[in-house]
Amino acid sequence: MNLFRKQNTNDILNENKAHKERTLGVFDLTLMSIGAVIGTGVMVLTGVVAATEAGPGVSLSFIISGIACIFIVLCYAEFSSTLPSSGGSYTYVYASMGEFLAYIVGLCIVLGYTLSVATVGAGWSAYFTNILSALGINLPTYLTTIPANGGIVNLPGILVILFIMFILSIGTKESKKFNNLMVLIKLGVIFLFIIVGVFYINTDNWNTFLPFGFTGVFSGASSVFFAYTGFDTTASAAEETKNPQKTIPIALILSLVISTIIYIIVALILTGMSSYSKLDTGDALAYALNSVGRTKIAAILSVGAVIGTMAVIFGQTYGSSRVLLSVGRDGLLPSKFAKTNSKNIPLVSIWSIGIVAAILAGFINLGSLANFSNMALLIAYFIVSISVIVFRKVRPDLKRGFRTPLVPLIPILAALSCGFLIFNLPYKIWIYFAIFIVFAAILYFTYSYKHSKIK
Repeated sequence: MNLFRKQNTNDILNENKAHKERTLGVFDLTLMSIGAVIGTGVMVLTGVVAATEAGPGVSLSFIISGIACIFIVLCYAEFSSTLPSSGGSYTYVYASMGEFLAYIVGLCIVLGYTLSVATVGAGWSAYFTNILSALGINLPTYLTTIPANGGIVNLPGILVILFIMFILSIGTKESKKFNNLMVLIKLGVIFLFIIVGVFYINTDNWNTFLPFGFTGVFSGASSVFFAYTGFDTTASAAEETKNPQKTIPIALILSLVISTIIYIIVALILTGMSSYSKLDTGDALAYALNSVGRTKIAAILSVGAVIGTMAVIFGQTYGSSRVLLSVGRDGLLPSKFAKTNSKNIPLVSIWSIGIVAAILAGFINLGSLANFSNMALLIAYFIVSISVIVFRKVRPDLKRGFRTPLVPLIPILAALSCGFLIFNLPYKIWIYFAIFIVFAAILYFTYSYKHSKIK
């Protein structure tokens, strides 16, 4: 039994060249990546982590996670310029470290983003119902609350996820316009918060900058890493991207730099406008604006958040569905996941992820799922980072449109950063992930190994 059989790089490159309809450029991919990254992280996590873990030092938490992500993105940039593929992380590991690890990475990406989409959908529902309440429209509690909290179903959370699945099913050329608009609106309201909020900073709120010490800052860095997940969805768009060897690395690096700067500025302004202890709320930015009397701006921000957060669901589902398509195409999962329509859209993969995420958002308590999503994605990023070093050794001959600087130092720093963030996750998340790995291994040995196209 050969668990480390590798995918042929020529097959990967030929598969990419076979796709003629390419509609995504640097602008589209950068907006998709920003859309997938900036969402509930800045709207929700900033306040929650400040109140419960890091205080005003949450800005340092964002810097630590941002540095870790920059190391990781530099690794992704090299792979995406060498092996452009819809499989993204999964394909990179398949070509460098072998089938079993690639299989684990593929499942981690799909699982991580499915949980993330569910979490974002639930968060979107809270913003949406708050806006309706402000307008005097009160939905029945049993239709906006999960059973564990006394309701029947979180219906808005379900409907928004299914709506985005429908948009994704229309076609890449058509849906990208909708996504670009959502992202631009989201960036607009965030910049509005920054422009208005900077005039209401009270530096007294920063006097106790690290109320939980550096332990809280590091713990907060692990929590806010969730705010950065989504950047790698860009790599999964290779087969629908113009000149992917150059376009994807530029979009990856540009989107992460922009997102990191926005996170740091928002964190500083938010904790400057209000005491960190009062920010444990699902709409912290709107709360801060209301606390200084800017209620109209708060209302605009809430509406923008409702529209913009949908872009997170869009970007993360787009990327994870392409990974699921690739895993199915290689025979490691049933071939139904690899089926595409006349517009090359993997409908089965999109709707499989969407339906599972919708059920989770509608009926399950998602309290710890954000950290479980972090664990799955961090494991994938860790393996990809190590894979850069391995691939440089086994295939030094391949043309690389972008080369990760200071190899092996940068990949090692990326892997160590992932390991550090994993170490700071709650102990129970490790147990959940161990159970997931056991089930994944059982599925691999009973189905995937036998049906692999390499075999």
